[in-house]
Amino acid sequence: MPSMPGVCVCVRVAVRTRSRPHPRPCPHSRQRRDRCSAGRSTGVAALLAAALGCGAAAAHKVTLLLPADDPRLARAAIERAAPGHPQGKVQDALRIALAEAQPELAAAGTKLDLAVLEVADATAARAAAVAAEKAGASALVTDLPAAWTLAAAEAVQVIVLNAGQAADALREAQCRRNLLHLAPSERMKADALSQFLVARRWSNVLLLTGAAEADAARSAAVLASIRRYGLKLVAHKRFLLSADPRERDLANPLLLTGAAAGTYDVVWVVDSDGEFAMSLPFRTALPRPVVGDAGLAALAWSAKFERYGAPQVTRRLSKAVGRPMSAHDWPAWMAGKALAAAAIATPKGPPATFAKALAELELDGSKGVLMSFRPWDGQLRQPLLLSDGHGVAALAPLEGVLHPKNNLDALGADAPEKLCKART
Repeated sequence: MPSMPGVCVCVRVAVRTRSRPHPRPCPHSRQRRDRCSAGRSTGVAALLAAALGCGAAAAHKVTLLLPADDPRLARAAIERAAPGHPQGKVQDALRIALAEAQPELAAAGTKLDLAVLEVADATAARAAAVAAEKAGASALVTDLPAAWTLAAAEAVQVIVLNAGQAADALREAQCRRNLLHLAPSERMKADALSQFLVARRWSNVLLLTGAAEADAARSAAVLASIRRYGLKLVAHKRFLLSADPRERDLANPLLLTGAAAGTYDVVWVVDSDGEFAMSLPFRTALPRPVVGDAGLAALAWSAKFERYGAPQVTRRLSKAVGRPMSAHDWPAWMAGKALAAAAIATPKGPPATFAKALAELELDGSKGVLMSFRPWDGQLRQPLLLSDGHGVAALAPLEGVLHPKNNLDALGADAPEKLCKART
């Protein structure tokens, strides 16, 4: 979608002059008189514009960094449609947010120029971030693996908006002062599901975890959430998808959820790839619900959400690119809204001023509350939708879950935990 040009807002000025003879009229024909009048008007407008400093709108440059040959966008991955997985490039949602903000940007006499770059690895991400900063970028937006995101944030002083990475490490040991997160963290998503289990009194949890490195880190977030909300872990089992016939039983739902697993109320599955998880509902040994990466999932967004103007938000992306807004698109859309709000607040000024405005924003994301960035880890406070893909069962934090300062902080790591040393 092409970006819209910025518009400079000029002030109409009335000028009083001393009485003087009427100017000499334009001679002869009406056509020549019209040209003469137009010339005088144009000249006055140009003088007023010069006097008031009205020229091209001030522009904030923004660079979006995406992975080249993104495996998440492979045809098989998109067709699987695992909860929370990308259904297209996030630049679509980001551009829509910038276009929606165009009238306000124009009124403020500013605009946002977006550049989209694809990078092949962490080294390329670092180089692209440095080049963007040298070219005058006010901010970067990333949808990159965690290590690439960290490399980009470490290389620059400008603000970096993480729109795609849920890794808790980026909010904890690897946090950076210039790194803000629009995507919800794994801990936030785990807390949302734990609250739902507590509300339904499904206290006994069977946890199934994949063999991938990412699954181990994500399971740690689930275990922390289970402890936080007083749930009981009855068993924690690993599954393995393998072509080796000798390892077939390691991916057999009936065996993994059988008598050896004990008595459980719910099966919580952690599967970053999604292939095993999608086959788990209705195949457990006991007739029990599944949550996590299949069944009921905690998501930043759902196309089935029908409150607070959400259907209109979803339809905007459908109209523009032919697909509804997904949970992976929403953080990029919010990044665009945050960038626009910061640009309107600081039409001109250095990147440091722009970054300060970003960090202090309160944003409406069509979830019913104003959202802001946590000062202790840079995470955007936000409600999460609990959905099975066919509807939204609940909005977390759930009713009755309270926090001393902000109920949204009942999702994710809280300030007293002090996990982000760079911001203390």
